Amino acid sequence: MNLIIPYAASQALNGSEIWAGLQLPNLQALLSLMQRQHVLQDPEKAPLHLPHERLHAQALGWPTAATALPWAAWHQTQQGHPRHASQAWMTPCHWQVGMDQVVMADPEHLRLSDPESQQLLQAMQPFLQEDGLQVTWHSALLWHAQGSMLADLPTASLDRVIGQNVKDWMPDHPAARPLQRLQSEMQMLLYNHPVNDARDARRQHTVNAFWLHGAGTLPATGPVSAPPSVTVSTALRSAALHGQAQAWQQAWQQLDAMAVADLLQHVKTTGQGTLNLCSEHTAHTYMAGPAAWHQRITRLFNKPSPAAALQALIAS
Repeated sequence: MNLIIPYAASQALNGSEIWAGLQLPNLQALLSLMQRQHVLQDPEKAPLHLPHERLHAQALGWPTAATALPWAAWHQTQQGHPRHASQAWMTPCHWQVGMDQVVMADPEHLRLSDPESQQLLQAMQPFLQEDGLQVTWHSALLWHAQGSMLADLPTASLDRVIGQNVKDWMPDHPAARPLQRLQSEMQMLLYNHPVNDARDARRQHTVNAFWLHGAGTLPATGPVSAPPSVTVSTALRSAALHGQAQAWQQAWQQLDAMAVADLLQHVKTTGQGTLNLCSEHTAHTYMAGPAAWHQRITRLFNKPSPAAALQALIAS
C-alpha cells in the first residue's frame, strides 16, 4: 500500500500557528512504525513537474529522467482508448498581466460553466485544426488535445505554474514554436469573444489564454494503469494553492481520519506500507518493514511528531 500526499506541507503555510493546532493522531502512530528511506529534492532549477507527480510517474514505471509526463495519454488508456497517439490536456485560463510579469490565476477561480467552455473551444477550433491539433471537450477546464506536435513537447504541470510567472514555464523547445504563435492568436481571438464580454460585464475574470500540460506519448511498454495499491490524495491541494490555513488544517485532519488511518491499519496488519509526504519542492518517503527489537524500542520512545515531519519538507 503506497500513499502519496501532495501539499502535505507548503511554503505558503509556514507560520507557527499552522502547526500549533494540527492534531494528526494516525499520522503520529504511522510515523512511529516507519523510517524515512528516501528524499526527493528539486534541484536549483525546479523541474517541470512537482515531486508528487514524479513519484506517481515512478509508480507507473515511467522513465525517471523523463521531462514529459504523458498524463493525458495515460488518462485515455484508463478509458479504454489506444496508447499510440501523442496527447495533452488543454486548460482555458486567465493570465494576470502586470508591469513585469504575467501570472497564472487558478483556473478553478474562473467558475467557468460548461456552455461557456464549449463556446470558447468552438471558436478556437479552426486555429487548432490548422496546427494539426484535434481537440475535444472533456470538461469545463480540461480539453483533450491530440496531434504530432505533442509527441516530445515538455510542458510544465498546471500546479507548477498556478500563481507563478508563466514566462518562466513556457516550453523552451523547438516543438513549442507553433504553440507560442497559437497562444498569441488565441489571446487576440478571445479578447472580444461574447463569452468574455458577458463575463467582463459580470466582473468575472475573462478567459484570455490556455495552458497545455500532461503532453507526450506513453512508453511502448509498461503498465497502462497504476498499481491498485497506489493512492494519490487531492485533499490538501486547493487549500495549499490558495494559502488557506484553516481549510488546510481541516483537510489534513479529515485525511488523517481516512486515508492515513487506512494505511496505519494496513501497516499494523501486514508490516508493510509506504508513505510519501510531499511539498512543492521536496518529497520524503517513509517505509515500514522488519526492524530489530532495539530499533522498535528506540522509535517507541522517540516518536517523530507530525509537525516536525511536515516542517522538514519546507526547511531547506
